[in-house]
Amino acid sequence: MNFNFINLQPYTNPQYFVYLMIGLVPIIIGLYHGHRLKIYEVAFSLVFLFLIFDGDKWQQGVNLIIYLLFQLLVSYWYLHYRQNGKNKTWVFYLAVVLAILPLVLVKFQIAFPKAPIPGVLAFLGISYITFKTVQVIMEIRDGAIKELDLSTYLRFLLFFPTFSSGPIDRYRRFAKECNVAPKRDQYLADLEIATRNLFQGFLYKFVLGWFFGTYWLPKISKAALIAGAANGGLKFSWWLVAYMYCYSMYLFFDFAGYSLFAVSISNFMGIHTPVNFNKPFISQNIKEFWNRWHMTLSFWFRDYIYMRFTFFAMKKKLFKNPIRLSQAAYLLLFLTMGFWHGLTWYYIVYGLFHAMAIIINDCWLRYKKKHKEQIPSNKFTKWLAIFVTFNIVCFSFLIFSGFLSELWFGWK
Repeated sequence: MNFNFINLQPYTNPQYFVYLMIGLVPIIIGLYHGHRLKIYEVAFSLVFLFLIFDGDKWQQGVNLIIYLLFQLLVSYWYLHYRQNGKNKTWVFYLAVVLAILPLVLVKFQIAFPKAPIPGVLAFLGISYITFKTVQVIMEIRDGAIKELDLSTYLRFLLFFPTFSSGPIDRYRRFAKECNVAPKRDQYLADLEIATRNLFQGFLYKFVLGWFFGTYWLPKISKAALIAGAANGGLKFSWWLVAYMYCYSMYLFFDFAGYSLFAVSISNFMGIHTPVNFNKPFISQNIKEFWNRWHMTLSFWFRDYIYMRFTFFAMKKKLFKNPIRLSQAAYLLLFLTMGFWHGLTWYYIVYGLFHAMAIIINDCWLRYKKKHKEQIPSNKFTKWLAIFVTFNIVCFSFLIFSGFLSELWFGWK
């Protein structure tokens, strides 16, 4: 099966933006005049989703439809269960496990491609839709969500500006905006922000991201491999250091550029999708970094893994010492984040590295608080903290890149 349509992957080339801006014109005109054209918005979104999964990617589109039906079944089954006043913990756990099961199967299939796993529903964007469905189930459990409007829920899950890689919105926030038009003054301000984010996204992704990732990184990678083979041992070289910084810049500008596009198009559509990056490389410690880097993901993990594990452990009295509890929660959080990225050693080590970094950071902050009179705090110490944090983060991105796996073991 192959349809002769244009296949457009989100935010990958200028052609995509030409079609996108043409399609946005009626939405912009409608919102300017105080009208949300919901039927057109749905059709517009479905067309762009179709163009992601047409042609040779049609199987992914079929998988998406099956996945949605499955997730709707799980969500509404659990909602019905809670509406009947029932709240068994094992039923909640079952609902969460069922919601994440498709993603887990995909991750295992990627890790072990030669071992076919039945029931795999792989498609672009499965991770971020899974975050949304799990969030909804957890908030149904809490009683924060008591009703799920089917059309709003589907629009939330399939909101195409953020479909493939976030940012991760929250259902209750999205539901408040998706059915009403903003006031004209607010929308004009949104258009200004949207335009600025759009051009900044072009600068980040197609200029700086291209320079670091497409132009420079392959050259540095080749030089680092040659120097590593010549040096032997751990194969360290100055070219490896250059790779670390270059890859870190590429990762930031490429992903931040994508996120700016997603937020920009959301604003054009009158939806205030949360921002994902807030000057992460000026962070003075690793905890602050995670409050600035991929914020919607880090806040999701904080709210739905760290906090819930903490409350569970306190209730069950698993830890007597609150500091040890916090450290265990960090290990769980970042290990989960590592496994989510993929079942490979460098993603798992990346998660462990950040867990240890944030645990050590907490120890330092407690020590600093007790000895604040002896420890200086001035512009120099501030910039030193930024410098140290930046280099720790860049080293973690070197691990994350998988280049060490290629350098040491020849695995790409």
